[in-house]
Amino acid sequence: MRTTRTTGLMLATGLATLALLQPAMALDAEAFVDRIEAVYEVMGYDLSFGAATLDGDTVTVDGVTVAIVGLPEESYAFDTELTFTGVVEHEDGSYTATRLTVPDVDTQFATDPAGHLTLTGMVAEDLYLPPAGETGAEHLLQTVGRVATGPLSITRDGVEVVAFESTEITSEFTHNDDDTLAGIVSNLAISGIWADLSTVKDEEPEAGAIIEALGLTEIDGDITQVLNWTMGDGHLVVEEFLFDFTDVGALNITADISGFTPAVLDKIYAMQASELDPASEEAQAQQMMLGMELLQALSITSAVIRYDDASLAPKLLDLFAAQSGTDRASFVEGLKTTVPAMVGEAGIPALTDIVVPAVNAFLDDPQSFEIAVRPPNPTSLLVLSAAAANPAGLISAIGLSVTANQPAQ
Repeated sequence: MRTTRTTGLMLATGLATLALLQPAMALDAEAFVDRIEAVYEVMGYDLSFGAATLDGDTVTVDGVTVAIVGLPEESYAFDTELTFTGVVEHEDGSYTATRLTVPDVDTQFATDPAGHLTLTGMVAEDLYLPPAGETGAEHLLQTVGRVATGPLSITRDGVEVVAFESTEITSEFTHNDDDTLAGIVSNLAISGIWADLSTVKDEEPEAGAIIEALGLTEIDGDITQVLNWTMGDGHLVVEEFLFDFTDVGALNITADISGFTPAVLDKIYAMQASELDPASEEAQAQQMMLGMELLQALSITSAVIRYDDASLAPKLLDLFAAQSGTDRASFVEGLKTTVPAMVGEAGIPALTDIVVPAVNAFLDDPQSFEIAVRPPNPTSLLVLSAAAANPAGLISAIGLSVTANQPAQ
């Protein structure tokens, strides 16, 4: 009786252990990377991974070749180990992974002059692969929560010429009660960008002379973007897309559009994944049809491009004046006499009335310059395209404004 009980206990313990180990045992490394290839193919990428091995919940892959679907001849091979940690296959057939890490890059890419590149801290986090067959845009938009790198450094003959401190792209997802995707808030930051442009003169003497005259032998700055996107109505707001460089200026692009739903994105993905020759008549016809559908689906509330000067514009005016053999004030007055004729070539008097005063104000005192489109009501791009047949009417339809030295709205 004792032997029977012991044997039964051992059997029960073994079965329990097997049950606990089942998720890990069910995980297949090759199936995991095959799913990655299938998911990203829908987005227009042709990935071909090397051998994949499994250790617990870690999948290690021996390199990857990346190409664009339909352009296999333009492929790039990355001969480096990729490590996915925290990989889990779920009951619905989807996969998640906590992190993808890529070894630091330290490589020479040119010999004359000697070019060397280092890039560290490359990671992707909160990875998601939808179940087989579920490759709609709603799923694909959630494939990664964060991508980041540490410092980049590029040297030329041992001297650093380009660098940045870090890059980071994050996406926060919200969901409806039925677990469908409700919205995305995305942030991009490329911080501590720096470049030594003094060596440009070695290859392009004329360009190098201009760079030195403008005092731009070194530049530094940051690039940031903030984006808010709701899925139900396709309301996409680019709150900021800012290129901000010290002693140069800041260029910011903002936009507010609606109708950019996952269904619209699905059509774009289908076009990207098409194996048709892009130059073929069939492919061009499909692109034209897609373009018409996008024009009809998307509506614009506003779009603004704004430049805030940080000393670049006065330096340019001084440089051009010197090249013309005159002083800046005379050069500016000469420019102001030519602007009306240049804008007038469009044959739209209303455009001249909008553009010329702003250009003149900026030339007199370069602080900021802004071009904005703000229709009286959100208007589809298709309607605006039709209005383009009457350029004067189009200006009113899109609410075009051009201003200088005014505070940002």
